[in-house]
Amino acid sequence: MAYEPKEENPPNWKRDFPIRQDEATHISRREFAKFLCLLSGGLALGNGYVVLSSFAFPDKELEGEHFVCNTSDVPVGGMTMFAIQGTREIPYILIHLSEGEWRAFEQKCTHLSCAVVYRDEVKKIECPCHNGWFSADTGEVLQGPPPRSLPQLSVVVRDEKVYVTAFNDTVS
Repeated sequence: MAYEPKEENPPNWKRDFPIRQDEATHISRREFAKFLCLLSGGLALGNGYVVLSSFAFPDKELEGEHFVCNTSDVPVGGMTMFAIQGTREIPYILIHLSEGEWRAFEQKCTHLSCAVVYRDEVKKIECPCHNGWFSADTGEVLQGPPPRSLPQLSVVVRDEKVYVTAFNDTVS
């Protein structure tokens, strides 16, 4: 039943939204079903594209050594950020734990990809978004919602220069 302005004592909602039926756009069930089919088809095509592109163009493994900085650039207890270019740019943090002890981890938290930071006062890596904590020595989860450890790189110091390589458990 359409609202007629001449109606006596109309309900409050009709007074608040005085739209006449002949002014309203009518969408039939058939038109709405067509819209849903087109939307579902578009989503299915988009998901198929993502799956096919991940199989056709997989991310490359990290190869070789990558120069990060000079040893004098990061004091003991300090941290610096760097990125490695590959099929995509991956942000990392380099931590100088003590004399001769360096660690490099991916900077994105394994929970929701927030940027993690090293807190020297507690010797841990913090994800400030949801109070997640990681070990600065191994990258293992100590507290919070992160489901797994931070991806780690091996650190090589040679001639006062710091390099990183792909992490290998057999490398000491």
